[in-house]
Amino acid sequence: MTTVSMRIDESLVGAARVAAKAEFRTVQGQVEFWAKVGRAALDNPDLPASFIAESLMSLAEPREDSSSFVPRSRASSQA
Repeated sequence: MTTVSMRIDESLVGAARVAAKAEFRTVQGQVEFWAKVGRAALDNPDLPASFIAESLMSLAEPREDSSSFVPRSRASSQA
């Protein structure tokens, strides 16, 4: 992967630093994540940004850590 240097406002970098610490990302990773969420939100204006962010995070999870979706109707009938 190639990298590019760019100038970013200090206040944005500071906000990214705080969010990165909470999300266990690097500052660069946090800015990249925000960019992906923003791009996806512009491409899908009907979807909430929180849904987009959660979807992107779930796609980044290792496959072996995932679990199958079980609808509530099936889960309650099996109990």
